[in-house]
Amino acid sequence: MDTLDLSDYLRFLVRRWRVIAALGLLGTAVGAYVTHTTTPQYRATSTLFVSLQDWDDTVKLQQGNTFAQARVRSYAEVVTSPHVTEPVAEYLSLDMTPSQLARKITTEVPLETVLLKITVTDTRPSRAARISNAIAHRFAEVIAEIERPEGARRSPVRLSITEHATSPKAPASPNLVLNLALGLVAGLGLGTGLAVARESLDTSVRSRSDLTRCLADTGGPAVLGSVVLDQSASRHAVATDDDAFGRRAEDFRRLRTNLRFVDIDAPPKVIAVTSAVPGEGKTSISINLASSLAEFGSSVCLVDADLRRPSVASALGLVQDAGLTTVMIGQANTEDVMQSAGSFSVLASGALPPNPAEMLGSAQFRTVVRSLADRFDHVVIDTAPVLPVADTPAMASAVDGYLLAARYAKSTRGQVTDAVRALQDVGAAVLGSVLNMVPAKRDSEQYGYGYAYRPRTSGRRERLRLLPRLRHRGRPATIGVFPAPAAPTGKDTTPAGAKEGGDHH
Repeated sequence: MDTLDLSDYLRFLVRRWRVIAALGLLGTAVGAYVTHTTTPQYRATSTLFVSLQDWDDTVKLQQGNTFAQARVRSYAEVVTSPHVTEPVAEYLSLDMTPSQLARKITTEVPLETVLLKITVTDTRPSRAARISNAIAHRFAEVIAEIERPEGARRSPVRLSITEHATSPKAPASPNLVLNLALGLVAGLGLGTGLAVARESLDTSVRSRSDLTRCLADTGGPAVLGSVVLDQSASRHAVATDDDAFGRRAEDFRRLRTNLRFVDIDAPPKVIAVTSAVPGEGKTSISINLASSLAEFGSSVCLVDADLRRPSVASALGLVQDAGLTTVMIGQANTEDVMQSAGSFSVLASGALPPNPAEMLGSAQFRTVVRSLADRFDHVVIDTAPVLPVADTPAMASAVDGYLLAARYAKSTRGQVTDAVRALQDVGAAVLGSVLNMVPAKRDSEQYGYGYAYRPRTSGRRERLRLLPRLRHRGRPATIGVFPAPAAPTGKDTTPAGAKEGGDHH
């Protein structure tokens, strides 16, 4: 995998923000649920002061204080001993064993003090206070017995309760704010980790920069364009038939323009459109590339050379049974089986042969393609995918170059790289690549702006609607061809439509 920098991480974190936000909300909800279902726990604390008795000399008092500080930490271990917990459990009639009571007790000795804090945690605030005070009293008695010398009347160590435990007003746990914060942080962390993991493991092509990087690894071609995803594409094979000035139609016009600049000295005439694997939209690109070339005023022939799963004829509503293979076996001439798709001609696949790779690599196929190149300005060939079969590399000698289609979020970088190398291995020229089916939002982000909405009106319907208005205004009725400019009169007589210009023919 390519090394990712900070900008890459920020980009895919923004791309996966929904997952991160969802897990953050889920973590917050879990924190709220835990708070709601957890039994509240109350804490009551009593404080004891450790001192030595009958030491009135200053030096002895100082020594006694040092002695008490050293002993008080040892005393803290005695608090949870059975000598303390068993009498308390019996005295308060608690429904718990001395060991269970010991687990409810915690002790704390503040640094450089002779104080001992005894904290009891319980589900009932009043009981927590009673237990803490009872433990403090019993603990003082136990220490006095332990520290009393044999034969002495009393112990030199005295434990005084300086602060009795009181019933707490609010539970110590669960803490709603803390649980919500922990749930949110845990959810966001999990979401971020999941986003990073998915992005690290995801090798699909999701942007033109992704496609550019994997093509650069092969020293291959540039990315010539991207085509926006259109849900109505299956109903309208030719983009201009659905909306002549729509986003998808403009993408194919941009692709056509970029193809013209691939090699200015020797522009490609016979262009084969292929993909790494099936389902990447190569047939749609072939059809619309032929349409956009014809829209520019060129004569174009679209050839369906996918002799495994041909789909050009079915997409355009034409006859598939007669076509390329019919001509190659000598049963008909190209003129006999050529069909019209409006602005361009179509040579369908014909009957499917048992040996597609051998037919496409034959001299007869090259002859048919060259005859079409002599007759038409451009020949666009729809081919089979590169990786599953050997058909596409076999025709390399008959074409001027290949245009490789990659599908957004489906094609992987490895598939694109392998496809380019497979074509390069046979000496084929790869003219460029096009990223297909890009969501409109993703594609508009690459250019920094999106197209404004325009009604989805077919070009023919729009021309018919304009005809009466043009006649009423005394303007020529021909749409798409402007009249020759008149002699200068000092006034601007250019039709309004001519001022807009653009690549719409």
